[in-house]
Amino acid sequence: MHVILDISRIIGCVRRSAPSGIDRVEMAYARHWLTKPETDCTMAAESAWGGFAALPRRDVVALLDALEGSWTSGQSLTRARRIALGLLARLTLGGGRRDLRRRIATQRRSVFLLVSHRALDRAAPIRRLREAGAAFVPLIHDLIPLTHPEYQRPRQAMRHAARVATTAELADAVIVNSQATAATLRAALPRPVEEILVAPLGIHRLPNAAPSPAATPYFVILGTVEPRKNHILLLHLWRQMAGRGEAQIPHLYIVGRRGWENQHVVDLLERCPQLRGHVTELGALSDERAAALLAGARALLFPSFAEGYGLPVAEALAARVPVICADLPALREVGGEVPDYLDPLDGPAWARAVLDYARPDSKPRAAQLARLIRWQAPDWAPHFTAVEAMLERVVRPVFQPAGLPGGLLPGPAPLPVAALGAGTPAE
Repeated sequence: MHVILDISRIIGCVRRSAPSGIDRVEMAYARHWLTKPETDCTMAAESAWGGFAALPRRDVVALLDALEGSWTSGQSLTRARRIALGLLARLTLGGGRRDLRRRIATQRRSVFLLVSHRALDRAAPIRRLREAGAAFVPLIHDLIPLTHPEYQRPRQAMRHAARVATTAELADAVIVNSQATAATLRAALPRPVEEILVAPLGIHRLPNAAPSPAATPYFVILGTVEPRKNHILLLHLWRQMAGRGEAQIPHLYIVGRRGWENQHVVDLLERCPQLRGHVTELGALSDERAAALLAGARALLFPSFAEGYGLPVAEALAARVPVICADLPALREVGGEVPDYLDPLDGPAWARAVLDYARPDSKPRAAQLARLIRWQAPDWAPHFTAVEAMLERVVRPVFQPAGLPGGLLPGPAPLPVAALGAGTPAE
């Protein structure tokens, strides 16, 4: 089996000081398949002109090393950006396109693996790879732009509908991260895909760290500052505590870059006097700094309105930090019986939980720590075992009709090229 792995998103990571959850997933996939011989895996990316091309493995390894140095310890992104610019120049000049088609033609049992949502809304380049002989398998992280468009940038719902249409037209199988995502995807597909594999994601384990010294008990919310993450609930909660003159108000640290459609949150952070001294926005942090901060927290707070998986919950639990999070199906799949689950709209319940967990003798927090002993962190090994078994099924050879030359031909069977209708992206 020959895997063609798209790493276009990783190349774009050099514009950001810290990764998103999807960035980490693409990094994990790249690291996994780079352990395979070059005959078994080709790293590829999409050019600005459309179409995918093969990338030099040595340059990809150098880029991953540089990015991980920045993500882990905050090293400069200068080297990563220099490597990325070289790869982008190669793609722009058309380098690697013939090489990729040659590899598909000679390897026979090829599969194109797209594990970010990037490029999935443009069907034509993926269709050309499939027509050249490669099967196609995407990883769908969530359907949030379709189920909760009010929390997204404008036009994201339209783009995600195009991604679903591409998946229905061209995918030979689909990987999803949770049963919740699988159920939502099945309902959204205009026609069924032969196989939807539920493979829970492994997690990036934060470095071991001593707790940050703090005289005041504190909580952490981790993730991009965007409406879906519901920072507004916590900011109003802290504002109310300050307004009531609580004897000891715990501190709230906000970790994550500012995203989109979040003006109300920004206004509170920048202009609300009651939050000063009680809430600190730290922006994006390196893994080492985030781990040290999280280690001393009374709990991770995660009041999100919608999630496909919930990596911060898994990362906090893996670090043996309690979690208070929204009662969502995907988060229950990740956390099991361990976290305390609350309605993301129930402000009084969140206020009671925060004040209780802030106390040194908190019984609910002690009970969660006892439950946490039995919790097992999700690992990448079973994920990739399941994915590789599924990919082998997708590219399994099929016998050619008797009397025709060639012996075995690679799967998959051809799919119709015709558009699926109004939801199909323009080419």
